[in-house]
Amino acid sequence: MRILDAERVLLRNWKEADRDLFHEINADRKVMEFFPFRRTKAESDALFDKVRGMIDDTGLGFYALADKATDEPMGFCGLSRPNLEPQLETTGVEIGWRLATRFWGKGYVTEAAAALIDHGFSTVGLPEIVSFAVSANRRSTAVMERLGMHRAPERDFDHPRVPDIHPQLKRHVVYVIRADEWRARQPGKP
Repeated sequence: MRILDAERVLLRNWKEADRDLFHEINADRKVMEFFPFRRTKAESDALFDKVRGMIDDTGLGFYALADKATDEPMGFCGLSRPNLEPQLETTGVEIGWRLATRFWGKGYVTEAAAALIDHGFSTVGLPEIVSFAVSANRRSTAVMERLGMHRAPERDFDHPRVPDIHPQLKRHVVYVIRADEWRARQPGKP
């Protein structure tokens, strides 16, 4: 089932055939550089099942990001409730992504995430969307900036699920875009 279409990519529900790509991105050293561990096949399969089942009534979740012309999965992108209290409030919605390295540098994530931000504000009616990453993760923070998000340093936090043995990965920077900011940038939209 298609969730959203953009120019070159689509966001859709996960298919059983996507399992190998999902494991690839969760086991890849470069993709997981700013995470405390890579996942085994069994761990990746468990997360795949969880992610596939987490799309809720609001349509939030981490969707398969696929090539629009071929339906080849490339990674994921989605809007989700991060469950990081008290660091992020319970009503907060994050935008996040992960992409296989062979698809990096082509603007796929920015394209998909822009479509999701549009969906989050115009269809779901979210008041704001946040994103967060390890401060050294310049690839992700650059995408956040291209999406029109801005740093909210007063909301930066130490990620509670990152073990203390990885102190360089604990501190996360927060970027945010509010619905009113997004609307102000949309020509012809109220």
